[in-house]
Amino acid sequence: MDAQNQSFARDADVEVLVRRSMTKGYELFSLLTPPAYMALVLARKGRGHLTANRFLRATWIGGATGCVGGGAFEYVRSAYADEVTLRKRRFLDAYDAPSLRADDHATIGALLFAVLTPAVLWKRASTVNLVLGGAGIGTALGLVSHHARTLTGDPAPKIRIPEIPVPS
Repeated sequence: MDAQNQSFARDADVEVLVRRSMTKGYELFSLLTPPAYMALVLARKGRGHLTANRFLRATWIGGATGCVGGGAFEYVRSAYADEVTLRKRRFLDAYDAPSLRADDHATIGALLFAVLTPAVLWKRASTVNLVLGGAGIGTALGLVSHHARTLTGDPAPKIRIPEIPVPS
């Protein structure tokens, strides 16, 4: 029975780490995709081919790509790690205040822009691209606001990680 409980604990640790990595991948690619797409389109085709619909579609597809890539990377990384390493990484992620605050800012931005983008650009793009692309842009702006707060002297508080014995 003990081996089965350890297997459940390992599976839970891997699941949490993969979900977290998917979130981080979405955030990173939502931040990098819009400027990369704009630079690519402007360099290749010119200003006439840059439309709101294509820009928003590229934004949410880039975020989805980051989500899939981040999850796959973490699954491969966690598949070959031992239980002690997985548990330690899970605890470190759970108490990483700056990362949690970045996630919160990104989520707030995503929700806000998923609603505001369709309201502003209603006739310029399809509904799916407006909502999902707006969420991607909001995620990127939320991350930028988190890092701006950190740079201007408002860092996230330090949290002491409790010492929990992990069986080896």
